[in-house]
Amino acid sequence: MLEYLSRGWRVAATGFSFTVFGIGGLLLRVLVFPLLNVFVRRRQRRIALARGVIRMAFRAFVWMMRGLGVLRYEIVGRQRLQRGGLLILANHPTLIDTVFLMAFIKRADCIVKGRLWNNPFTRGPLRAAAYINNDAGVALVDDCIASLRQGNNLIIFPEGTRTGADGAIALKRGAANIAVRGGHKVTPVIIRCEPPTLSKGESWWRVPARAACFHIEVREDIDVARFMKDGVAETIAARRLTDYLQTYFTEEVQGHA
Repeated sequence: MLEYLSRGWRVAATGFSFTVFGIGGLLLRVLVFPLLNVFVRRRQRRIALARGVIRMAFRAFVWMMRGLGVLRYEIVGRQRLQRGGLLILANHPTLIDTVFLMAFIKRADCIVKGRLWNNPFTRGPLRAAAYINNDAGVALVDDCIASLRQGNNLIIFPEGTRTGADGAIALKRGAANIAVRGGHKVTPVIIRCEPPTLSKGESWWRVPARAACFHIEVREDIDVARFMKDGVAETIAARRLTDYLQTYFTEEVQGHA
């Protein structure tokens, strides 16, 4: 009986949380960001403030879900995120991975799917914060490198979407291209969620039998210089790095499971 009551509460609390998330996005769009446009004239300062507002809003959202008993979390190696110009690559097991990372990373930038730019709940914050639109085409890699050189911490999920139900990790080459062409080290982040929830293809109301625990581990940087030895072409170096990262994330995530 207690298990049913607990699960019922978490279904209701999860629904409430996502409702608050949507309403919060609309309020930021309608109330907060227009004020920034009026009172902050310098574009870069306005973007920095918008990103700071989003970071605090996401952190409040995570704290709210924890307070409601929907989830628990722990972050290992968080001190490694207290730097600038990081290229952060993470696996993507759940719907709210982006929220978690952006809640605890200062000066965070990210690549956003083009369809979200026209979503009424998300377009206001996304445009105010000037995140990178993945509809940029060939300019996307250059935009990412420019963001890193400005000292932003760029968050990328190299799978391009959430990990499938089978747990198989398949990386795209875009993140490796950014690392190789920009000469940036990679800061890997391993995200585990036990028991699984908010997975790809899973409805939000199908909550697990107990509250999910997110374990987020920030690992030591990976130097991409070793993949670029002997003057190999950038395309080959990116392929080598992608293959390495694929093995790295697969072993860390599936091996732990």
